[in-house]
Amino acid sequence: MSKIKIIHLPHIRVHNANALSSPFTVGFPAMTAWLGFTHALQRKLNQQGLSDLELPSVAVVSHQCDLQTYQGPGDYVHSIIGTANPLDKDGSRSAFIEEARCHLDISLVIEYQAGQESEKTMEQAEFIDQLTTNLTRMKIAGGDIVGFAKPKIRVVDNYDDAKRNEFLRQLMPGYALIERRELMIEAMEQGQDAMDALLGYLTVNHSCERAESGDVVWHSQRKVPGWIVPIATGFQGISELGNAKNQRDPDTPHRFAESVVTLGEFKMVHNIKSLDDMLWYYHADLDNSLYLCQQNNQLEQY
Repeated sequence: MSKIKIIHLPHIRVHNANALSSPFTVGFPAMTAWLGFTHALQRKLNQQGLSDLELPSVAVVSHQCDLQTYQGPGDYVHSIIGTANPLDKDGSRSAFIEEARCHLDISLVIEYQAGQESEKTMEQAEFIDQLTTNLTRMKIAGGDIVGFAKPKIRVVDNYDDAKRNEFLRQLMPGYALIERRELMIEAMEQGQDAMDALLGYLTVNHSCERAESGDVVWHSQRKVPGWIVPIATGFQGISELGNAKNQRDPDTPHRFAESVVTLGEFKMVHNIKSLDDMLWYYHADLDNSLYLCQQNNQLEQY
């Protein structure tokens, strides 16, 4: 894609976002949370007069992620810092499921598509005030938005290196979350189980050798370079579509689903060659009961 119209939401500070991205991963919120926020913003703007505005994709740039955990003196593992819940009538703590939380400083780059009327509205200064008002009333990944810099509307030309790099510099210092599922695919095509393939790229291997001086030299490395992490990117249905007792929307078919987890990478923004490499889209593979967030382009390896 040559020119991309974007809404840039810089340095959004989120308090107590949900860090339990899947049943077995804790850390950065799931990709479904970021596209879910984008879709919620689109619906609000549609209801406020921009009926033909669409926000099909979003890029997430992390500036800071503070996972709320505690490691005591001599402890090997970290413990989740939970929230205090009201006491039972006998004064004891009520049973509850621990919720992992994190504080974030992130920037969102949201692609937009709009008709002529919406374009005219978005070019007016009042639209930024409208966008700001909406942000103050929304949540991201279940966390409260406690502050953000002034939103910006602009067009970025992917083929103009100077203008593209000038925009990317505005996202520094920061790490863009990109998809690396090709690593999983390659390992599984070689016969590995999905979990073994995932862990194989996350494991840090340590080795040592004795130098000529007699000193022992240690080496630590991963299977591939880069900040590779497990990320939750959607859901897979495990039951047939139908109705369930007490479902929220009685008019929408319901099905049980499990989280889809694959590999991703946090990549420093100055290494990004195209905005297309950062943008995440919805993708539904109904034949395989998959409801995914994924990227259309695979980043060039370094």
